[in-house]
Amino acid sequence: MDPMNRGPEEYGQDGFDDGYDNDFDDDGSARPARPQRDPMTPDFGQPAPVLARTVQLVSGDFLLTVNPVDGSEIEACPPGERPGRPTKHTAAERAELRRAAMPPVPPGPALPRLPLLERQEERERLVRLLARGRSVRLTGPAGSGRTTLLNAVADDCADLAPDGVVRLSGYRRTVTELLHDLFAHVYNAPLHRPERALLLELVHDIGAVVVLDDLEFGGAGLDELLDATPECAFVISATPDVAAPSAESSLEEVFLGGLGRGGGLELLERVVGRVLDDEEANWAGDLWFESEGLPLRFVQAGALLRQRDQLRADPAAFEENGYYVESPVDAPFDAVEGPDVPLPSLADGAAPAALLASRLSPSARATLRFAVALGGELPHQAHLPALVGDTHADAALAELVSCALVGAVGAHYRLAAGVRTQLESFGYTDDDAAQAKAAAQHYAWWSGHPSVTPERVAAEADAVLAALGALVAPASGAAVLLARTAAPAFAGGLDWGAWERALRSGQEAARNAGEVAEEAYFHHELGILALCGGQLDRARAELEASIGLRGALADKRGMISGRRALALVADRSGGMLPGGGATAGEEVPDARYEESASPPGGIPAAFALPEPPPEPDTLVTSRISPVVGSGPAPSRRSIISGTRRNLIAAGAGALLVAVLGTVVTLGATSDNNDPSQGDKVKTEQSAKEDRDGGGLDADKPQKDSTSRPDDPGKDGVVGTSDDPTPSDSGKPSGSPTESGKPSGDPTDEPTKPTDKPTKPTDEPTKPTKPPTKPPTTPPTKPPTTPPTTPPTTPPTTPPTSDAPPSSPDTSVSASGPASSSGPQSPAESGTA
Repeated sequence: MDPMNRGPEEYGQDGFDDGYDNDFDDDGSARPARPQRDPMTPDFGQPAPVLARTVQLVSGDFLLTVNPVDGSEIEACPPGERPGRPTKHTAAERAELRRAAMPPVPPGPALPRLPLLERQEERERLVRLLARGRSVRLTGPAGSGRTTLLNAVADDCADLAPDGVVRLSGYRRTVTELLHDLFAHVYNAPLHRPERALLLELVHDIGAVVVLDDLEFGGAGLDELLDATPECAFVISATPDVAAPSAESSLEEVFLGGLGRGGGLELLERVVGRVLDDEEANWAGDLWFESEGLPLRFVQAGALLRQRDQLRADPAAFEENGYYVESPVDAPFDAVEGPDVPLPSLADGAAPAALLASRLSPSARATLRFAVALGGELPHQAHLPALVGDTHADAALAELVSCALVGAVGAHYRLAAGVRTQLESFGYTDDDAAQAKAAAQHYAWWSGHPSVTPERVAAEADAVLAALGALVAPASGAAVLLARTAAPAFAGGLDWGAWERALRSGQEAARNAGEVAEEAYFHHELGILALCGGQLDRARAELEASIGLRGALADKRGMISGRRALALVADRSGGMLPGGGATAGEEVPDARYEESASPPGGIPAAFALPEPPPEPDTLVTSRISPVVGSGPAPSRRSIISGTRRNLIAAGAGALLVAVLGTVVTLGATSDNNDPSQGDKVKTEQSAKEDRDGGGLDADKPQKDSTSRPDDPGKDGVVGTSDDPTPSDSGKPSGSPTESGKPSGDPTDEPTKPTDKPTKPTDEPTKPTKPPTKPPTTPPTKPPTTPPTTPPTTPPTTPPTSDAPPSSPDTSVSASGPASSSGPQSPAESGTA
């Protein structure tokens, strides 16, 4: 089923609906009837729910699915879905693209096309330079006629380059955006946004005359644009306040000034459509001096003279159409009556916006209010009927263009230079908030409608972003809704500059309004955008913020989408995610189950790494320190992070290291009877059964321990060392401590010999655990030869038993033969 056209079977219906619901509830009561819908007027009834508009496109080597519900999904593009190398448009396709890039023609009779006066020299110079392959920067103040001159130059250069003429607008565009715009005008690559390397390779082969109007940057950015397109010849227009090109650039500079006095008078007569009288000529001369000859001022002054002619012919011409109704700025101009209508003042001629607007239709004045509220951006004429509330409001565009109150910028219109400032001083900003909110609500409905293509929304990006920006600070819910619906459309329309601006404005609006779920969505989208642009650190930060907010909201689907994107970030960065997240090659939790990267209470002690061996004078109480509290150290965290199978493998390795560390530590803390060995530890040594005077009582083997002393006892057999062996200090290990009290440590009790082999254990021994019951077999018979140095305190009497003392042979048979080649391996000792 087409996602844009859902069938009745998807709603559980058989295709027939009589408009009423005649079913009954379980209790027998009838359900409320639905209102009947006329099939001829479906727009006035309850619309059927439709699927969200999704767009799937290729960005670099990523496959991006723009999902306006839960957030965009990104994955590595499968080999079968990667597009081939883009091909260039044909001449007919380029011509169609040029027509689409032009501003819409106002409805009604065609407006007269004004001639290009006193610009022939500049026009010919620009064409000569472009024919030589040189790039030119045309600098002139706003209203000097730069756009009109560029249009004439574009017509003259149609056949100079193999790829023709490309018209671009630099209004609020960056270098990267302009490169992508140039790529889209020359290459046929639908739903494909090449990565940076491929983009530079493709634009390097473009040979075209690029007409770039209203550029807003210079310096290094302009050098980057020119270096990326060495086969293109640019003619760039900019205002004097834009940064100049660098000294290394090869741009030719052409400055465009105002018209002369004669040119101003001729242009004024062309606009009015008649010859000026002496009074009007003198007034035009004063205007030329006041406006420095800017053509825009003469076109607006010509509109004033046309309105004067209409008033002289019919004083009630504007009043009959109700043009003065409910207009707070119209009062100074209502009293004009009779055939003698004075000329506008010089101040009105220099700033004519308010006077011109007072004589326009109510729809045109309402359109101006929307334009002022949107920062000068004029909505498309197709939106004016819905915004203004007049079915014929689209004709207001023709009125505004004929008065030169609006001008073309790229493919849309905006207020001419200085018009917004003039209107603001006459009360056109009194209801800016209401106008901006109405525009935002309209654009939110329109941009989210499934019938509107993403390309149409992208063409209206400037007005949409202006409405969004006007409502961000007041924390309006309309701003959040507009950003939520327009941002996916910008992404699908490949206008990613507008996509980023909409996401950032929406994020700020959601934070101001306290809408956490929407803020999480904008964080997620910003992370996807940064990932597509290769900004991995920014992508990780945005995605982690989104996952955290969605986790607080228990948004399971949103968290899964964010984790998948975060795993892709980790895969591209070549490392693990912070917090033990899975990488791109591992399984990511889905809707069926979820598992955390680490246990909530920390890592169990069995999987922790052993601590360094204690100092010899420290009482050893534990060989494996548990991990509690804030979690493991970073060195341990990198071992145990990952999925469950990696955790088990790391735990097994850590257990083996812990056992080996325990054996080495016991050997390091034990003493050697050989005075020549000193404090050196040999590989063939192990913890001795006899207890030395170092206070290391915990080194004594336990009842079920697998460690046995390697020193031979009196009988010469390893493992049968006599129990009360005197220490080097001259007192037995069982003597009282220095405080005079006998040691209460449970390790002072003698070891229980067994009559059968030692039972292997699966866990590390706990040296501090005391025996649960007294030994049934008495200790080995004490030596007959007294020690060299008699103890100062009698040794502790070992516990007695009714069983006869075992012989040395019994002890040997119970413990098994000892190996003389070194310590036992974990497999031999039963601890593996």
